[in-house]
Amino acid sequence: MTRPAGPSLDAPPPHLGEVLDFMRLIWALDHALQTTSKRMKTAIGVTGPQRLVIRIVARFPGLPAGEIARLLHVHPSTLTGILKRLERHGLIRRRPDPKDARRAFLGITEKGRRIDASGVGTVEATVERVISRTPRATLERAREVLKALADTLVVELREA
Repeated sequence: MTRPAGPSLDAPPPHLGEVLDFMRLIWALDHALQTTSKRMKTAIGVTGPQRLVIRIVARFPGLPAGEIARLLHVHPSTLTGILKRLERHGLIRRRPDPKDARRAFLGITEKGRRIDASGVGTVEATVERVISRTPRATLERAREVLKALADTLVVELREA
């Protein structure tokens, strides 16, 4: 059976223009993050976002949930779902704020510490490898572009 004529899978993608080429890379990154996160869930029991929360809670014990949401640039309700799953699996613990019942301080459990220490096969391990071999100036430019894009999307979302 012959293959239908069309673009070769080994050929470089067609040039789509600066904006669409950049967006294509963003979608590829998003897809890779989602795929790796699912693989992490199978391998170590938590997703990429869940492990990121564990890493932050381990480094900043007692940090209120609202502050973690701000650090991660997510809505507090998004973080609440992650925290509930982590708490249900015994990876973090919440301690109510005695001065404000709406707030809780977060801490890591021993089981959570094991996830915190496990780095193989994580998004973070890949990011660390890429950062370690990328020149500092390139990283700074990438941070600037990603920050400008994220900030602009947030502003436009608020204005919509």
